Amino acid sequence: MKRMLSGLLALVVVLTLAPAARAEGPGLTVDCGACLLMEKTTGEVLYASNEHQQLEPASVTKVMTILLTMEAIDSGALSYGDTVTASAYACSMGGSQVYLKENEQMTVEDMLKAVCVASANDASVALAEHLAGSADAFVEKMNQRAAELGMKDTHFMNPTGLPAGGHVTSAYDIALMSRELILHHPDIRKFTTIWTDSLRDGAFGLNNTNKLIRFYEGATGLKTGSTDAALYCLSATAERDGMELIAVILKAPTSVKRFEGAKALLNYGFASYALVTAQPPEDLGVIPVELGEAAFVTPVLSGGNTLLTEKAKASNVSVQVELEESLSAPVAAGQEVGRMTVTSGEEVLATIPLTADRAVARLTYWQILQRCLQAAFLAKV
Repeated sequence: MKRMLSGLLALVVVLTLAPAARAEGPGLTVDCGACLLMEKTTGEVLYASNEHQQLEPASVTKVMTILLTMEAIDSGALSYGDTVTASAYACSMGGSQVYLKENEQMTVEDMLKAVCVASANDASVALAEHLAGSADAFVEKMNQRAAELGMKDTHFMNPTGLPAGGHVTSAYDIALMSRELILHHPDIRKFTTIWTDSLRDGAFGLNNTNKLIRFYEGATGLKTGSTDAALYCLSATAERDGMELIAVILKAPTSVKRFEGAKALLNYGFASYALVTAQPPEDLGVIPVELGEAAFVTPVLSGGNTLLTEKAKASNVSVQVELEESLSAPVAAGQEVGRMTVTSGEEVLATIPLTADRAVARLTYWQILQRCLQAAFLAKV
């Protein structure tokens, strides 16, 4: 037997004001070779075109370089204050750079700023060499991490995105690594949201290559790229009222087109979708456990309870909770003991398991006998 609880959802709905001109999904036109729009928290894809086509990413490659750097910092293996020494090889990169001189030293923080803001190839290689001993060893780490993230369309040849045979990825894979970066390493925003800054005690100015940082409401990053072969690329992130989106553009014909395409994708996402955080409608209480060393378990939500839904459905959301009346020991920690169904009208948006908060072992025959004797003794008293 199961007991039922239902009611209006205790929720937090993330809503945004629709832009003046709303782009419709099926008719959304983006002038590029491939594109994709992803929501950060859930990882759901909201729009995509040619998303698995292998293309050159140019300097959007550096999202992986930045990710590995931030993972090292957040794990304690690297510090913002550590000193990085530029090698002759790092200084030879060309392209976008901060003109490092051989044996010039900068902190990790300044090198990372140079990569995020100015897309510096020399700083990217200097960081790579500092982290892995050589650029080639770092590229191995890049490809290993890509495989771990499920980036099946990707093969890296360098930490910069400078042209190299076989250096390819896809809009989908760029979204995966971008999501990993902004979801688990939010401190990167202190670099990716910089519009202008400087290095070398103000002697060298930095201007962000991502023009959305200044001209798009809620922009949080992330990385631009362009070469003659890759054309114009971008992984753009923006947040409004708690929902962060990732818009990837590959092979746009002009720089203007890549930013226009990213804005169109972001506008569509913010206008059309909302995040809903689902909670049970009331205290769930406890579930008795028969013949258990503990008398009860407490049901708890298992897994994520943040849902992405169309805005039109977000205002009509409710939940129904179904729980076991009782359980028989043994009960495992995390064992499913019920479920919470989230609906909007007649449509089921999600079914979220409710699980036991702890393990409960079954009483042995000797323990059962002891309890019976204790109960008999207390009854006489």
